[in-house]
Amino acid sequence: MEDFVSESDSEYTSYWRDWFISSRGNEYFCEIDEDYLTDRFNLTGINADVTYYQYALDLVTDVFDLDCDDDMRETIEKSARHLYGLVHARYIVTTRGLTKMLEKYKKAEFGKCPRVNCHSHPLLPMGLSDVHSVKPVKLFCARCEDMYNPKSSRHATIDGAYFGTSFHNIIFQVYPALVPAKSIERYAPLVYGFKVHAAAALERWQNAKRDEMRRRLRRLEMDTGFQGDDEDDHDDDDDDDADDQEDDRPRVETEGQGQLRQHQQQQQQQQHHLEMDAMVDITAGNHASRPGAFAPQ
Repeated sequence: MEDFVSESDSEYTSYWRDWFISSRGNEYFCEIDEDYLTDRFNLTGINADVTYYQYALDLVTDVFDLDCDDDMRETIEKSARHLYGLVHARYIVTTRGLTKMLEKYKKAEFGKCPRVNCHSHPLLPMGLSDVHSVKPVKLFCARCEDMYNPKSSRHATIDGAYFGTSFHNIIFQVYPALVPAKSIERYAPLVYGFKVHAAAALERWQNAKRDEMRRRLRRLEMDTGFQGDDEDDHDDDDDDDADDQEDDRPRVETEGQGQLRQHQQQQQQQQHHLEMDAMVDITAGNHASRPGAFAPQ
């Protein structure tokens, strides 16, 4: 507001868009063509979100001539900035707007990716919501396909709705040659110069999940079913009494284990019956072969 107060009314109202674009913190914005601003169709629905909409539009289009006090002028000025931002989100997805933003993108005016493996690839502004006052602007890197916060606090407070959620995707659809080749470089963690084996991290994760499952089954007094569980139980016990208590603890069989045990018992009973029948046949045969044994006529 210091620039606003220091300039005369004629200078301010004649060059409002130039003043806005050149102000510190507004480097992300491009200049909207006057023809686009004066076309009412392009502003459809925006009047509901802007206080003193007509005064703000007059200020942006350099036709503002209302004589008002400083408080009123400041309110209109805030509305004009908000109006410009909302129109800006629509303008930058037009052919002319994409061209202007492309020029700024090639000059890396939006910043460069802080990721080392992206090699200072230029960034694009993007919004996380198309509704104003929800999320601030973020910066998108097309190389690593990630987003970052602006470095400057002035840029970090810009409303993300002033750029929208579609601009950074549309510009690469219109200019596919801008899509960079995806980097295959990945940071490999080292320990004293040796790479950390990828399977080691996976094995640690699997072991942690396995131990967690065993602890849950033990709390439910269920058989864990893990191989070597008896040895681990023995190592975890503090004394022989604890081992005895562990052995005496009733086990709850699963449905599959119960069916297997029942099948084994049936097989044992059938085997026992076969052995008894064989013993009877052998005894009868021996008795018939003895001299003087009774033989039916």
